[in-house]
Amino acid sequence: MTVLLVVLGAALGAPLRLLAERVAVARRGRGSVLGTLTVNVAGSLVLGALLGAGDAPAGVVALVGTGFCGTLTTFSTFGADVVRLVEERVDGRACAYLAGTLVLGLGAAAAGYVAAAAV
Repeated sequence: MTVLLVVLGAALGAPLRLLAERVAVARRGRGSVLGTLTVNVAGSLVLGALLGAGDAPAGVVALVGTGFCGTLTTFSTFGADVVRLVEERVDGRACAYLAGTLVLGLGAAAAGYVAAAAV
């Protein structure tokens, strides 16, 4: 049953990630990191809220945490984006993206956790 919940969550998260990437590319052009940044921060917020809610049932953690957030967010694309920016010799942009993703992602996770714990 757990595997099916992960698959169901993934079936929702993966298309949203693709949509975010396509919207970012359509608005900002190829090479935009906005789609990846957006899904990583949003996924961090959702996962923080899930964990902050307390004793979430294992099925909910599998569905939302592992399935949905696991496919919505992407560390590998984030890493590849940073490497690509460095290779393009836009080091300032690479550093800003790296720092921004870490600060915004951790901040979103903390905010989600605190907000859910307060409810």
